[in-house]
Amino acid sequence: MNHDRGMKKWRPFASMPEQYTGLQEVINKQAEVPQPLLTEEQMEQINFTLIEALHTNKQIYLTYYKNGQRITETGFIQFVDSLGNLFIFIDEVFELKNKMRLSELIDVRFT
Repeated sequence: MNHDRGMKKWRPFASMPEQYTGLQEVINKQAEVPQPLLTEEQMEQINFTLIEALHTNKQIYLTYYKNGQRITETGFIQFVDSLGNLFIFIDEVFELKNKMRLSELIDVRFT
């Protein structure tokens, strides 16, 4: 008589990918920072720097907030729409166009 009929085989590492994913989510949550609130003056300075970078084609450091993280990239501004709350940034590393919201920006500086 076979007593293990209908029972699942024991697989000791079957749940590891799920545990790893869950653990990674906890680590990422702990690393999150709240989005900084900018003053009107800081927002005006960012807008001014973006427009200057667009017209002079100068390279900039762009710091923005995304998914609980502060991210800094280097590149060039291709387009700015202050009324539409967006701009297009071409990153230096991959030369990809990134469409972003102005409200995600934290800081913009010339390199």
